[in-house]
Amino acid sequence: MDDHPSQLSAYGAILLMGIIGILLVCVTIFLAKLIAPKKPNPIKESTYECGEETVGTAWVQFNPRFYVIALIFLLFDVELIFIFPWSVVFGNEFLIAADGRWGWFTMAEMGIFLAILIIGLIYVWRKGDLNWIKPNHVRPVVNVNIPQDAYAQLNNSVYAVRDYHASIDSLVEDKNDVVEDRVSKPSVGFKPRFKKP
Repeated sequence: MDDHPSQLSAYGAILLMGIIGILLVCVTIFLAKLIAPKKPNPIKESTYECGEETVGTAWVQFNPRFYVIALIFLLFDVELIFIFPWSVVFGNEFLIAADGRWGWFTMAEMGIFLAILIIGLIYVWRKGDLNWIKPNHVRPVVNVNIPQDAYAQLNNSVYAVRDYHASIDSLVEDKNDVVEDRVSKPSVGFKPRFKKP
């Protein structure tokens, strides 16, 4: 940059960008407070939890396996990101051509890194943190006085299936007849009864 006093240094440009960013954020928040409608009601002030009404307390039993599996995934996922820059550096021909030991060093280094990851995975697997609770399906047994052959007869019977279109059409026709009967025959709401003296 020139030595002219009006010229900004690189740090001055960064400072200016930061000040402009902070000013824009502050002005936006101030305008939102100034212009936004303020009509609170119980629905707006209620706790929003994934679109569902909150029921009960927050002190519920939570399966920690969700947390453990998410942490394990993050751990291995983030650590595997380090393989990409390694592969870029390892594939650099100029570094390998400069010193032949460079390739063996990077290969050994990545082997150690992957070995640590595999040992960690085996440890988590052996500890049982990757196992999910699998339900044991138990067929319920109820003592009833109905013989099993009655159930077998009901289950093995062949039932005739009726066409539901015909039943719907007949229901619509019956409903139309009932509506016509109601319209054609008005009923008297009150009928006086007189007692003979």
